[in-house]
Amino acid sequence: MINIIDSDQWEEIFDSLTKNKARTFLTAFGIFWGIFMLILLMGGGKGLQTMLAGNFAGFASNSGFMITNLTSEPYKGFSKERMWEIELADVQRIKNCVPEVDIVTPTIRKWGGMAECNNRSCQVGMVGEYADYSRVDDPKIKQGRKLNEIDVIQKRKVCVIGNRVAEELFPGVVNPCGKFLVVDGVYYQVVGVSGKSGGINIGVNPSYAMHVPYTTLQQMYNRGDDVDILCVTAKDNFKMSKVQYKVEDVLKRVHTISPTDTQALMKINTEAIFDMVDSLFTGLNVLVWMIGLGTLFAGAIGVSNIMVVTVKERTTEIGIRRAIGATPRNILFMVMSESVVLTLLAGMSGILFAVLVLQVIEVSVQEPGVQSQFQIEFWLAACAALLLALLGVLSGITPAIRAMSIKPVDAMREE
Repeated sequence: MINIIDSDQWEEIFDSLTKNKARTFLTAFGIFWGIFMLILLMGGGKGLQTMLAGNFAGFASNSGFMITNLTSEPYKGFSKERMWEIELADVQRIKNCVPEVDIVTPTIRKWGGMAECNNRSCQVGMVGEYADYSRVDDPKIKQGRKLNEIDVIQKRKVCVIGNRVAEELFPGVVNPCGKFLVVDGVYYQVVGVSGKSGGINIGVNPSYAMHVPYTTLQQMYNRGDDVDILCVTAKDNFKMSKVQYKVEDVLKRVHTISPTDTQALMKINTEAIFDMVDSLFTGLNVLVWMIGLGTLFAGAIGVSNIMVVTVKERTTEIGIRRAIGATPRNILFMVMSESVVLTLLAGMSGILFAVLVLQVIEVSVQEPGVQSQFQIEFWLAACAALLLALLGVLSGITPAIRAMSIKPVDAMREE
């Protein structure tokens, strides 16, 4: 069996590695750079993915949004470029005709409103919604509460405001819930503050949004039964892409629109967006592994080359060791240990430096309310260390076999 490395063996290993410092440094740097880039790219990709997931958190991944547009085809006596509107009655029609839907909720919007309070003003985007809209797009309430059914039924003048609206209208106020703001001469009481700051924005920046009951906004601006954006979610085990087309067929049939008109209804499918993001990061991870492993194998080849040169330079020494009783196993252990030590020292240095850089990046890009995690898991670092040890062994096999085949007589003759 191979013995544990003692102090004399360690000294021999480092003496051998430092005989040609330039060659050893270049080889070690190749291993260092390869593992550094692999860990850094994987940590960076993971951090971006967690930040994106944090922005999308609370947004239903199986939801769809529908917005009307001008028709592009004449149909049943109607000319093209006709403007039409989704109506409140369409909500119940869709629920009756498309059993695959889970939530169907309308919203109306008012862009460019100016909210005022205590001689301070802030531009807001008003969103009129029902209570179930929070199941489609969770406002991530950090203070107060969400809008509820009683607010809608009683047409209460209450609102949930974005975090930037709270900061600009109520600076220094820890909790603005219960206070009032004015929009177009109408007073609204703040009942909640949203902590959402990013993600999928449908018409209104969440930080500057002002959510009010649908019936309140409908009455204040005399909107009638028109709907600006219709939000739909699919039940479990149903794909939104298929459900959305069934909803589209119902709307076109009711509003006398050609079934082949692709312009009349604009559709946003969040399921497709989430799938696209997942595919993007899957491809990114594959690319990272290809780049990192390619660099590592290139470094391993460098280690193998330096060990071949080392064995050639130490032919006489190896011959003398064989002459005084060293077994082939001793020679094998000597060469393999040098290869593994060089690979592990360079590789572990690369891992530690990459972890340090990732920590600095994580601290510098951290934003309130947005999760980011750039550090890699411990098991991944352990796997990288095992991979380095394996590469060290593979790099030393060929030089070790050559060293084992050296005979004392041949070594003396070469001298």
